[in-house]
Amino acid sequence: MTQYTVDDLLYLMERLRDPQTGCPWDIKQTFDSIVPYTLEEVYEVVDAIESKDYGHLKEELGDLLFQIIFYAQIGKESNYFAFTDIVHTLVDKLVRRHPHVFPSGSLHAENRESELGEAEIKANWEKIKQQERNEKAQLSAAQSKSSVLDDIPHALPALQRAEKLQKRASTQGFDWSDPMPVIDKIEEEISELREAINSGRQEHIQDELGDVFFAVANLSRHLGVKSEVALRSTNNKFTRRFQFVESELAKQGITLSEAGLQQMDALWDEAKKRGL
Repeated sequence: MTQYTVDDLLYLMERLRDPQTGCPWDIKQTFDSIVPYTLEEVYEVVDAIESKDYGHLKEELGDLLFQIIFYAQIGKESNYFAFTDIVHTLVDKLVRRHPHVFPSGSLHAENRESELGEAEIKANWEKIKQQERNEKAQLSAAQSKSSVLDDIPHALPALQRAEKLQKRASTQGFDWSDPMPVIDKIEEEISELREAINSGRQEHIQDELGDVFFAVANLSRHLGVKSEVALRSTNNKFTRRFQFVESELAKQGITLSEAGLQQMDALWDEAKKRGL
């Protein structure tokens, strides 16, 4: 059986986008139009990993790779960049950001510095990234962006972007030294949310609820927990327990609408006892 390569995938993409003989759907796509599909593929990769479905993960990673190939082809057609430019930029950046592995700045050099601790490596990583951001700002013709927060993508999931904003601000000294003041801040924000609820003003409620989420995300960062991962885990836990409630009620011939909250709560507690 033929073992296809990345070159075959690039050729396939060219064929799909051929204006005369390609696929009508693929031909009409743009950078913007395929973004939703890219996001969907990312979450399907994450789902396969969390489910430990590694056979399926191979397929999902392929689907995600296809998204990169798709963008590369559109970039090539627009004379923005080609796939080889993407690869070069990535390798160059990773070599630059790992001086403890590539001290000479060369990918193929064998020499290596003495072992560094994880904290030192992270510190160097952030220092190099900050240097890169400074260089980008200097190269910007309009000089329209000058904030250290400017290159954090707006399209990130809100919790993830909150963590990145907080982490970036912390590099400038804008941060608490330990988690306890963050917990105090959460309690303060909850108090303000109570006042907003009492006011009945929906816009005020939304604003204060957002502050609560932001403060909780900050606590996650201080505790070394990824808020997105923690919430996904809780979502899965809620799903398991609620499905247990459904199943147990069905065994009794009772639907969810027929069961009372007290009955459902009792089954929920049973699910917790079973470690679901």
